[in-house]
Amino acid sequence: MPENMRFVIITGLSGAGKSVAMKCFEDLGYFCVDNLPPVLIPKFAELCAQSDGRVNRIALVVDIRSGSFFDDIFEALETLEQNGFSHEILFLEASEEILVRRFKESRRRHPLSNSGAIVEGIRAESRRLEEIRGKASLILDTSDLPVKALRERIQENYDNQPEQEKMLVTIVSFGFKNGIPLDADLVFDVRFLPNPHYVDSLRELNGNNCEVSGYVLKWPVTLRFLTKLYDLIDFLGPLYLKEGKANLIIGIGCTGGQHRSVTIANKLGDYLRTKGYRVSLDHRDI
Repeated sequence: MPENMRFVIITGLSGAGKSVAMKCFEDLGYFCVDNLPPVLIPKFAELCAQSDGRVNRIALVVDIRSGSFFDDIFEALETLEQNGFSHEILFLEASEEILVRRFKESRRRHPLSNSGAIVEGIRAESRRLEEIRGKASLILDTSDLPVKALRERIQENYDNQPEQEKMLVTIVSFGFKNGIPLDADLVFDVRFLPNPHYVDSLRELNGNNCEVSGYVLKWPVTLRFLTKLYDLIDFLGPLYLKEGKANLIIGIGCTGGQHRSVTIANKLGDYLRTKGYRVSLDHRDI
């Protein structure tokens, strides 16, 4: 098994929250596959091991939706171990009363409820999953567990990333004349900064050129703004992380999205990287 690879099998009762759990794992950066036939697990692990470290955290949802294929789960896990891949099993369950209520609210049919009686399907599934429940590394009862609490439990047990790396910060430079990014969480207007557009030698360049960035950054007002911007993000970042935010999108706008916004976006990106955040830059209007 490659170093640092983490392999999690998500299973449990229908309606106990496996879909929500998978979304939580996706937000943590896991490569997730839903309803993979168990017989394919060992081969899938081998493919991930050949990815040169690009896929080293995997979460697979495996449950009774596989039908008769689910019976291959124990043989597949044994083969997985023989091939040198350790694994963890996360088992989700909830009380019978809660599961019935969830199925009624969603108006979905239970996979094992041939007669239409939800309770019969739940009990049949519980019997069928009894053995794999006994092998679980972690059992979570979601009966009284809100989505936020479930997310926190999964983060506590399966997220070994540094705190700042849990959130991707996407910085988008843009021009107001082309519209504000619709998905931005925070938007900063830098049109008050001196504009390189009115300098003939800089007009056709953009903020990625050192001549433009040097012009924008030489003004005291720019340096004061950056200091205050950094201070605000230092304050907000830990709060967003505590809230469980997986992606923070910051828009930096000037008139055309060519000069000032690009320069400030680059500077903010450099600063956040020094703080340990994962940063993605998008200069939308260049």
